[in-house]
Parts: sequence; C-alpha cells; structure tokens
Amino acid sequence: MATEPQTSAAREVGGSRPTFTLIVVLLGMLTLPMAMSGTTVALPRIGADLDASGTALQWVVVGYFLAASSCMLVAGSLGDLHGRRRILTLGAAVYTAGTLASALAPHVLLLDAARIVSGIGAAGVMASGGSLLAATFTGPARTRVFASLGTTAGLGLAFGPTFSGWLVDAVGWRATFLSYVAVGAVILLGTRLMSESRADVRPQVDKAGAATFIAGLALALFTVTQGSKSGWTSPQALLPGALALALLIAFVRTERHLLGTGRRPILDIRLARNPAFAGWAVGAFGLGAGTTGALTFLPTYLQGASGASARTAGLTLLLMTVPVLALPPLGARLVNRGVPARHLLVLSLLLIAAGNAWLTTLHPGISAAGLAGPLLTIGAGQGLSIGIVDAQALSMVPASEVGMASGFLNTVRGGTGAVMLTVFGALLLSALESRIGSPNAAARVTAGAGGHPLAFTAAWHVTLWTVTALMTLLAVLTHTLLKTRPSRTAHRSSALHESPVARPTKEPTP
Repeated sequence: MATEPQTSAAREVGGSRPTFTLIVVLLGMLTLPMAMSGTTVALPRIGADLDASGTALQWVVVGYFLAASSCMLVAGSLGDLHGRRRILTLGAAVYTAGTLASALAPHVLLLDAARIVSGIGAAGVMASGGSLLAATFTGPARTRVFASLGTTAGLGLAFGPTFSGWLVDAVGWRATFLSYVAVGAVILLGTRLMSESRADVRPQVDKAGAATFIAGLALALFTVTQGSKSGWTSPQALLPGALALALLIAFVRTERHLLGTGRRPILDIRLARNPAFAGWAVGAFGLGAGTTGALTFLPTYLQGASGASARTAGLTLLLMTVPVLALPPLGARLVNRGVPARHLLVLSLLLIAAGNAWLTTLHPGISAAGLAGPLLTIGAGQGLSIGIVDAQALSMVPASEVGMASGFLNTVRGGTGAVMLTVFGALLLSALESRIGSPNAAARVTAGAGGHPLAFTAAWHVTLWTVTALMTLLAVLTHTLLKTRPSRTAHRSSALHESPVARPTKEPTP
C-alpha cells in the first residue's frame, strides 16, 4: 500500500481547475439522486403501462442500486490508478446510454436491464466524483466542498419526486428518463474540460479482487431479493447465497495476500478494522437505511391508498427532502466551529428513528399537514450529517487512496439502498399478504394499484416500527465505534482523527 504524504500523493494533469471540477461533480451528484427519487414516483405508472408488479417492478429501482453498489468500490480504485476524470467520463457515458435505453424500453425486463447499465455508470460518476473533490480540496475547504456535495444531493432528492411527478402527469414516465439523458450528456461534455487526478504510485490492477468482489456482492444482494420472494430456505436463495459467501471469503483472502506482498489491493481491509472509519461507514449505512424505505414506497402508498396524483405525491415528499437540501451547510459549520462530528451523526440517526416512529400515524387520506412532522424529522436527521460523513472519513486516508475509500463509502450507500429497498418491500408485502391472504393482490396493492387501504396501512405500521428499531441499534453502534480511540496500527498510512483536516499551506477554494 502506498505511504506517500498526502500533499504529494495526488497528481494533476492539465493544470488546476478546482472550481470547474466542483461544478461538474455537483451536477452529477444532483442528477443521480433525482434519478433515484424521481423514479420511485413513476413506478405506479410504469407498472400500469408495462403490465408489471411485484419483483419485476421493484427491480426498476433495485437493479440500479444493485449495479451501482457492486461496482463503486472497483470504480474508485480504478480512478486512483488510471485517472479519476477518465473513470468519471466513462461512467457518465455508460449512465447516459443506460438511461436512454430506459426511456425507450418496451418491456419491464428490458427496463430492468437498462437500469442496471445506468447503475454501473452511476458507480463511476459517484466514486470518481467524490475522490476528485477529496484530491483537489483540503482542510476547511474540503469540509465546505463536501457540505456543498450534501446540499446538492439533497437538492436532487428534494426536487426529483416533484419534477418527475410533474413530467409523469404531463407527458408520461418516459420523459423523466429523457430529461436525465440530457443532463448526463452535459456531464459527459464537462468532464473533457476537467483536470485529471490520479495516484503517483500506479501498481497493477487487482483483477482477482475486482472480480470476486463484484460477483460476490451482486450475488449477496440477489440472494436478499430471492429470499424475500421465494423463501430464505428455498434453493433459489440458498444457492446464490452460498456462492456469494464463497466469493466474498475469496475476496478477503486475496486482499490479505496482496497486503502481505506489498502490492496494492482494490480494498485495504484495514480500513474496516479501524473503529473510527468503521463508525463513519456504519453511520452512512444508517442515514440511508432509515430514509430509503419511506422515500421509495411512500409515493406508492399516497397514490394507491389515498388516491393522490403522482405530482401531489412528489410535492409531499418535499417535506422530507427539503431539510436534506438546507441542513448540510449547518452541519459543516457546526463541525468547523468545534462541535464533535460524531455527536451530530448519532443525533441524526436518533432523529431518523424518531421520524419513522412518528410516521406510524399514517392513514388513508392523511393530509400533507399530518405528514409534515414525521417527514421533516426524518429529513432533518439525514440532512444534518449527510455532508460531513465523507469529509470526516476521507480525512483518515492518504490522498493516494481516497478513491478506494470513497468507493468503499459509496458501496456502503449503494448496498444500503439495494438491501433496504428489498427488505422494506419484502416486509411490506409479507405483512400485507398475511392480512388479505392473496400474494397476487398484495403485489398489486404495494405497486400502487389501490384497494385494501386499511390492511395496507397496518402493513406500513409494522414495517415502520421495524425500521425504528434498526435505527436505534445503529445509533448505539455508531456511538460505540466513534468514541473508541483510533488504533495507531489500524491504518499505518492514515491520519487517524475525527476533526477537520489541518490547514494546508495552499488550498484551492470552491
């Protein structure tokens, strides 16, 4: 593993263009959350147009997360080795092509496949974008930049449902994807004017690690999907689960072997053994785990159980997503003024737990005013910390490995989305099926087709209390990990601290 100082570990090609780099990366981070949150609003209309429901319809969203989370870690490390801008450019091209195919898909299975391609491209954009900013900005400037990143992602989450809901009602769901194609093309063109950045030391690519990790994680997430559909003891779940376990064990052994030989692995597994870094990763998981279910499935409930339009459902979600837009700068300002970042993260997780518990007041015909309290609480929890997790975690690794670390964090986020979409949907479907006694009817109701509003509401309550319990446990675990004094040997080349990075002698400003 490289151990060069942070001030010299990154090499830029073509001059320094920090402001332009920031603009292009922020545009990508705006579009990708919009593509996620906006697509959830369109699901009932997609299901009606393509005659789809259940797992096939869920995979319009799940497939995107599955592909992105499987490839992010690899994309981050490849960016360190071959150029972060190059991987960002390739990712933007693949994302744009996949999204165009999504807009033109005549069948739900083709749409699912196109969304998987889009997710692969998104992995390159997200992993390389974060590592480019971490390599370009340092000190308090890095904290401000990552706060801007959180604000921009919040903007995408906030206006994705509203924008997509308006388009779906006005001209159909295909126009939603076409709008993302246009923005993807702009990002692709913008990358040509960015400065390149990569690690000085460029060892051979860890091909064995990349192959075993992608295949193992993809099979693990596929196992979750199949287990919720066919039963956890069914051959459809046990076989891919066993293969996933074998591949992930092989991945860990491969990475350990490379560390012993002095070659660079695709993931330095010592990152996960550092309690502080692990604490930030667990916190990133929690921020996604507590919000993904409501963000994805609440629009379907509002359209199916309350008869709301796609546009109205999207506008309602502003209650949860606007705080994600507004609060990241506050979190960064508090950290720069001396408030321990770990305290903000634990507070965020507890707020999300409280918001999910409060959302159990959900009932058919509930008004926006009735949803305001719980949705604002969930959004405030996510917004307060979404802009500080990356800055704090990436300050613990040398600049030559920020792509690897950024990919790891984004893998956690992407995996969270894929797993929580599957688990939340499975819990909802199972609870509803137990009440109405028909798997087919339960699938249609959860897809937004309407019917059985009281049973649907009761299923929501069970699922929300489950999420509340999970968030409480994650808050306790995060507090325990982040209060542990970092080990000096956990990551020998890292600067192990939680406070903002020390001021460099010269830092670019956004």
